[in-house]
Amino acid sequence: MHMDVPGVTAESLEDWLRYLESLHPSAIEMGLERVANVQYELGLIPRFPVITVGGTNGKGSVCAMLEAILQSAGYKTGCYTSPHLIRFNERIRIDGEDIENASLCQAFAQVEAARRNCHTSLTFFEFGTLAAMYLFVQARVDVAVLEIGLGGRLDAVSIFDPDCAILTSIDLDHIEYLGDTREKIGFEKAAIFRHGKPAICADTDVPDSVHQHATKIGAQLSRFSKEFGFQSKDKQWDFWGPKGWRYSLPVPALRGSKQLQNASACLAALDTIHELLPVNMNAIRQGLIKATVPGRFQVVSTQPMIILDVAHNPAAAAVLAQNLAATSCTGRTYAVFSMLQDKNIQGVVQKLKDEIDVWLLFSIQSPRAASVEYIEQEIRNAGFPGEDLPIYRFSDGVEAYAFACEQASKNDRICIFGSFYTVGDVLNHLHMPPRA
Repeated sequence: MHMDVPGVTAESLEDWLRYLESLHPSAIEMGLERVANVQYELGLIPRFPVITVGGTNGKGSVCAMLEAILQSAGYKTGCYTSPHLIRFNERIRIDGEDIENASLCQAFAQVEAARRNCHTSLTFFEFGTLAAMYLFVQARVDVAVLEIGLGGRLDAVSIFDPDCAILTSIDLDHIEYLGDTREKIGFEKAAIFRHGKPAICADTDVPDSVHQHATKIGAQLSRFSKEFGFQSKDKQWDFWGPKGWRYSLPVPALRGSKQLQNASACLAALDTIHELLPVNMNAIRQGLIKATVPGRFQVVSTQPMIILDVAHNPAAAAVLAQNLAATSCTGRTYAVFSMLQDKNIQGVVQKLKDEIDVWLLFSIQSPRAASVEYIEQEIRNAGFPGEDLPIYRFSDGVEAYAFACEQASKNDRICIFGSFYTVGDVLNHLHMPPRA
């Protein structure tokens, strides 16, 4: 489809992405009316089951496991996640493969035409969400797994009604948009539930607001440790849920202490929609072993151990700290660290300070980036008042990572964390593939 778009060559994804970033004055504008109008203009009504995944942390892992299990069961899958680490294409996958540039450009052209017909604006995320569903409809996928970007009630993904909704966790993040308590945030996130449809909540302490909203709208709520759960065994685990017990399951390929909880949420969801999407035990086993997510306690080397983790809020940092504590290390731990200014840097550092020996700081290439000076001050505010704390400053993440590699012995470890930008910068310069 040819369209006269200023500064855009129809076949250039880079041109399109620059154009989309310039379309809206802010990166985030909460609300569904604008994006729903463009959806209607496009005629985007999925004729396949939709599973929506929301929550503070763990969304990417749950999406990856669902995608891998459903693929192993023979379904043609569409999966939409955000943000990306290296290439925008990572956000939209069909049958486990990142979408190609040409297909993306065609989808963007269709969305842009509909947007102009509606005389409305779209944010970068809203544009991408509509493009993803357009591509899934065109590809005639059997099922779509959609990750909520922010919150739930006013997130663009919510214009597509799910057949099953999953909440992974409810913690403090994006408080300027979602509220400053777990109850307020829980209400925003529970808005992805639908009347008469399964609603899975994997949080160990479900806020009352989530339960109340599910009851009010008549959603079929299943809660971790109440309606489903797991028992861990040596190198295996057992799941119990709506359809009974599943025994001797393989430990997920995804590393980390929360992954059995995430996997339990996946299996509970699949149990509740088994009539729509039957899945056998073999597919479950294969999917758990196959699922990968870059940047979630991703170990890319063992001597020294090099770990990539996108942890960017205190709850995720607490999980990273647990995982580091559970990983044997006789040497020192170097942190290649940077965060965005609008994140709780001190809270993240507080969770991890006992696991980090040397801090290597830099400023992310983003308008929202925290300066190196600000990050250092937040580290000291978190309980490091002394001047002898090993803190080094660098111009970028690659320089910080190179210094860590020079300094670290085979018994040390290097942990790159703090943001998708932080991990993406290092992955990009290491020329590592974003997906295994």
